[in-house]
Amino acid sequence: MPRKRRSFSATFKSKVAVDAIKGLKTVAEIAKLHQVHPSQVVLWKRQLLEGVESVFDGPRDRKDKAADQPQTAELYEQIGKLNMQLEWIKKKWPRTVSEKRKWIDWQHPELSVREQCRLLGLNRSNLYYEPVPETQENLQIMRMIDQEYMRHPCKGQRQMVSYLERQGVHVNRKRVQRLMKNIGLEGLAPKPRTTIPSKENRVYPYLLRGLEIAKPDHVWCSDITYIPMRQGYLYLCAVMDWHSRFVISWRLSNSMDTEFVLEALEKGRPEIFNTDQGSQFTSRDFTSKLLDASIEVSMDGRGLATDNVFIGRLWRTVKYEEVYLKEYASGVETYSSLKHFFDYYDYDRPHQGLGNQTPWEVYPPRGRKRPAAAI
Repeated sequence: MPRKRRSFSATFKSKVAVDAIKGLKTVAEIAKLHQVHPSQVVLWKRQLLEGVESVFDGPRDRKDKAADQPQTAELYEQIGKLNMQLEWIKKKWPRTVSEKRKWIDWQHPELSVREQCRLLGLNRSNLYYEPVPETQENLQIMRMIDQEYMRHPCKGQRQMVSYLERQGVHVNRKRVQRLMKNIGLEGLAPKPRTTIPSKENRVYPYLLRGLEIAKPDHVWCSDITYIPMRQGYLYLCAVMDWHSRFVISWRLSNSMDTEFVLEALEKGRPEIFNTDQGSQFTSRDFTSKLLDASIEVSMDGRGLATDNVFIGRLWRTVKYEEVYLKEYASGVETYSSLKHFFDYYDYDRPHQGLGNQTPWEVYPPRGRKRPAAAI
């Protein structure tokens, strides 16, 4: 007997999307709470972020959109159902099951979910699969992998398998490969060039080699890392001033999307902004925001950990002095604890590399006072 097709109201979708945007729960937790698939949570979150600008459209914008509607309606009327199907699959064809799930439009006026699955070559059972969160055993293994990676970032999947076996944990390489992919880790050894980068995502050259950085706001850097919790995990993005080690801003997210990386870009204008070659940092949304502000974009070389060494040292400090000492029970607790630590790191923790001064004592422009919240 075919399963009844579920329909969701705009109010329900917005509620789920707002929960996802808050970043206080993992995607798996939100999906389980609202009884939906994780891919729908990610999809509705992205749709809300992309459509929020329309809320602030002025009268002229609404008038222009209203003028376009009759033309669009007339065009679709002439095209017909067959051409509508071709238009629907005109974009870059999805290859993986997760990408195909994101293409499903549950509220499409013409194409049923069954028909969309047929066009995509997707088994409908994949849409209704109830996700199973990571087991406590897997979460513990991921934590061990992350700790060892902080000590030896050159270790790949095979070396991690050997390390875990020495610790009494017997797992195969495919399992370690999946868990490392979940938390965004990979060894730093050079790899064969098996794929051609997308033309849409330009990779910028590394600009810091041999450059003397002797003042604040000369170079900022950013990166993403994994934060383990008692149930699941979150992702942390931080922006740091290279010269003073001052953490300018940071954000938590339950998914590795571009939006939370953009949120971490607060007001300020360094001369150079350095990142790795991750998809979040090579995206047009991210690089265009820097270029529009006349900021030069610099990116690490592939497999060169020393190109962004200070942000790597920041992650080591955060994890060994804060994260690994605790077991966060929720996203709220994670955020609160990290906020307290970053305030301590910026304003009260001396650095030997700074002559035992704190980052705040080296970073702030003349006349800028310490925020009251950090005192």
